[in-house]
Amino acid sequence: MWAKSLAAALLGLPLTVAIIGLVALLWPGDPTRTTLPWLLVSFPLWVAVMSLAFLARSGWRAWTWMGGATLLCFGLVQLVKFLGWAELPA
Repeated sequence: MWAKSLAAALLGLPLTVAIIGLVALLWPGDPTRTTLPWLLVSFPLWVAVMSLAFLARSGWRAWTWMGGATLLCFGLVQLVKFLGWAELPA
């Protein structure tokens, strides 16, 4: 139980930031208009991501899937930026 709790506490926020960052980059429209709604969505998503850690059968699985998902999402954010698919403000 401690391993799942630590996975939720230490990997929940980075995974949430990566998911919100990826969606915000790919969302069409002006970033100045969409920033606040994405910030408001981030807290419920963070709670949901942390709760999902407790669905894993073991602490090892919670760390594995949350760590893998975090690395994948941050990798996708970097890929989107590298390919120029997102309009980043100057």
